[in-house]
Amino acid sequence: MYTDDDLNSAVERGVLTEQNINAFRDFVQQKRHSTLQDEEHFRLVTGFNDIFVVIAAVLALFALGTLGNTIDDFVGGFIVAAAAWGLSEYFTLKRRMALPSIVLMFFCLGGVYYAIATGFAAKSAEHGGYFVLAFAITAAVAAAHWYRFKVPITLAAGLATVIGIVISSASLVFDFSDTLIKVLIFISGVVVFAIALWWDSQDRLRQSRHSDVAFWLHLLAAPLLVHPIFVTIADSDFEVSVAQALITLVLYLGLSALSLILDRRALMVSALSYVIYVFAALLTSFGVVNLGAAIIGVVIGFGLLLVSVFWHPLRSMIMRITPASLEKLVPPAR
Repeated sequence: MYTDDDLNSAVERGVLTEQNINAFRDFVQQKRHSTLQDEEHFRLVTGFNDIFVVIAAVLALFALGTLGNTIDDFVGGFIVAAAAWGLSEYFTLKRRMALPSIVLMFFCLGGVYYAIATGFAAKSAEHGGYFVLAFAITAAVAAAHWYRFKVPITLAAGLATVIGIVISSASLVFDFSDTLIKVLIFISGVVVFAIALWWDSQDRLRQSRHSDVAFWLHLLAAPLLVHPIFVTIADSDFEVSVAQALITLVLYLGLSALSLILDRRALMVSALSYVIYVFAALLTSFGVVNLGAAIIGVVIGFGLLLVSVFWHPLRSMIMRITPASLEKLVPPAR
């Protein structure tokens, strides 16, 4: 299996020409009767060896962490982080294995966070301050990891730690409030979404690493945007009713339209559980107690399958009324 990164590397090293690569992509596009950039590709598993390496790495790193924790709580975390970084030097830089690179990145950042937040905080009553420190140091490690290995998901993980810094700092300054947390999460989602859109705009044809980075950023932004909105609706004064269901439906249709414009499905997926909950609860209020979730699941499931089948025609239709300023940031409709 060859990825776009492999093809681009072949061009950079003079093995193939840009014209050859474009001709190959056009050939595959015509063969599949679909546009390559509309398929939202990203590298994850290229063979069973990826899974084999992940299993071995997880076993080894958990064992190292357990042995380190026998010395002190924070020692195990630092040992895991250092070992994960060392393994990345081979499996990421040399072998370029996608799934092991992702797993090792999470172990590296998670080890650092665990060592500081769990190890140091357990020795102090000032837990909140250590959580801020843990997020800050983890964000610095994420930045270093990105500059060293360029794993696409690293930027999303780094931004998640920055969001952790913001929320942890706010909890120290202000009294804990669900409303404050929702506002901070939503604002964070808007910022991450804007960054994801910028990365998308750098590779509208989705042929390079920029598209992979944007994919993970959209995957982070989606729940940050969706959760505060739908939870607010669920926590409103009125019970689950036709009005609430209609509001939920309108919002989901709006998210679906935005997903079509962006050619990204993360927003639709993130909101699914809330839509199913609201409509299942509505059916329950009408006496359909046992089969409410199943009925809604069937309706939504087959609806999404139809959207998947007609994704390209629907996107072409909605792109005709999309503002030009937004159209310049997303893949062209074909």
